[in-house]
Amino acid sequence: MSVVEIGKNAKSSGSFNILKDTSVNTDFISFSPQTSEATLNALAGFYDLALRQYRIPYKRIYTVISSGVKIQSEKEKKTDQVSELINAFKTKVKEPDRLVEVVDVMQEARLSHLGIVPDSRRYTTFLIDIGSGNTKGGYFPHGNTRDFYLFQLSWGTKSTANATEKLAGQEKSIPAYSRNLTRVLSDAENSEIIYAINVSGAYPLSDYIAFSGGIAWSVATLMYPELLDNSVVPVTYEDVVKFSEKLYRNFPALSDSALVQKIAADGPDKAAVIKEVKRVHGVFDQKSLMAGTGLLLKIMRQFKSVYETKDFYLVKNGQVGWVSAYVDEDVKK
Repeated sequence: MSVVEIGKNAKSSGSFNILKDTSVNTDFISFSPQTSEATLNALAGFYDLALRQYRIPYKRIYTVISSGVKIQSEKEKKTDQVSELINAFKTKVKEPDRLVEVVDVMQEARLSHLGIVPDSRRYTTFLIDIGSGNTKGGYFPHGNTRDFYLFQLSWGTKSTANATEKLAGQEKSIPAYSRNLTRVLSDAENSEIIYAINVSGAYPLSDYIAFSGGIAWSVATLMYPELLDNSVVPVTYEDVVKFSEKLYRNFPALSDSALVQKIAADGPDKAAVIKEVKRVHGVFDQKSLMAGTGLLLKIMRQFKSVYETKDFYLVKNGQVGWVSAYVDEDVKK
């Protein structure tokens, strides 16, 4: 749930005021009765919170299901469960006429770019949103916001983690998980990632490669806790490789108590850092962080060159970005 105040300067600066942002990782795309019930309860709980605590009129509460759910449900022939969730939600909140749109990947990718990237970098940025069930993004190749080149992969943080767990079978140890994750990511790289990036045509046209999504927020937060107040964090491929190794070999070093020790006296409020780091660990466990970071690295790798390396950025508030653009476009109708 995101409570967003869209200011007049949002179009020029790409900024908006986030009054509240919270999430519950119910793993709906596992499509089990338990995860479906957990998702329904979370959705209804968030709706009630927005309506009663924040006193937002029901007409200004938007309920939208992302393209990651759409793609995964179609892939596994579980679209009926998405419809069942929507109908159950409408019944639970007593709003039978409420619109609960399931956006497609083109809609979400385009909206993400419009909501996250400021106008000043609109036509030089390739945005890649690593979601739970898929990865999508793209860029505007012709200097206008009508024509959008869509980039997509069928791999996301949770779908990568789920595939790794399935391959590992009864082997639950971190070393076994790491070995099987390497195999899953190698298959994803060879079967999809290399080809998708090569045919995108983004390399010569995009100076900046920006990553959004839950894993981008998590990696940025855990790598640079001292940059808590920065919504966009520049990184290098080598830095993310080192972070990935730490995830596997020294995970306790990424706990809130360990990371807060890196904060200087004149840095951000330590209590706020602890809260944000705990929020990361509440959404992603060690294995999910390894899966998402591994997928991030496989994509970043395609933009490294002996002649030119692109500038990489991790966008922390990207999960709000496409929603803000969705609301903005609806208001203008």
